[in-house]
Amino acid sequence: MTQHKPAGIKLRPGFPARLDLPRAGAVPVRPAPAQAQALAHARALYPAQGLGMDSSAVRRSMVAKLAQQGIEDAMVLQAMGSIERHRFVDTALVNQAYEDTSLPIGLGQTISKPGVVSRMLALLRLGNPGRMGRVLEVGTGCGYQAAVLSLLCNEVYSIERLRGLHDKARDNLRPLRLANVHLLFGDGMVGYAKGAPYAGIIAAAGGEAVPQAWIDQLAVGGRLVAPVSSGAASPARQALVVIDKTAQGLRQTVMEAVHFVPLKSGVA
Repeated sequence: MTQHKPAGIKLRPGFPARLDLPRAGAVPVRPAPAQAQALAHARALYPAQGLGMDSSAVRRSMVAKLAQQGIEDAMVLQAMGSIERHRFVDTALVNQAYEDTSLPIGLGQTISKPGVVSRMLALLRLGNPGRMGRVLEVGTGCGYQAAVLSLLCNEVYSIERLRGLHDKARDNLRPLRLANVHLLFGDGMVGYAKGAPYAGIIAAAGGEAVPQAWIDQLAVGGRLVAPVSSGAASPARQALVVIDKTAQGLRQTVMEAVHFVPLKSGVA
């Protein structure tokens, strides 16, 4: 795990496409047999061993629930079951670590619920049978999603604008010794041009539009997954947006409604 501080990157104008929110039931969960196969795979991955939060049984239960919710990507399920989420939450909340709920991590930020993390990762990987190349994560938070991404990608660049969370993520990730995770302290809205182009970009905060810098840094053939709000009139209304960058241009797809912290510029 290495650390970088981006410098000299100017803020780019916002991506012009805005969001018409939301299409109810835009992405129905697909039923078995694919779901049943993923569920059986999830259960087979983690034989019960260990005690308490360190027990693989609690992770196996979480992964089984994710499969029941419709997550079919075996690599995502395996990665979610491999990273111990309780090591990324405060001690007082550790008993809730494997529930499908978001939890506070300080500075007004949260660790996303496992169902949302796995859903976004599955969308990012859709159509990609193996490990992805280089991926940019905007919003490191406590470092949990970066750790999961490390098992799905060749390289992870993760940027955080809040110094306190950047330091917390560094402390959380250090024991894992993830050589392919690079932590950045800086303004996520400008991305990280030095690491571009990215096969994937994933954001853990939602603004009114996708920053143009992210679009510029996405490789042709790459995919971006981010929450986008419906505008100043309804900033709390957000939906997942998937943007595919093709040789012919950009293709944007609006997915289900979500709720993330707001996307902000600058550092603090």
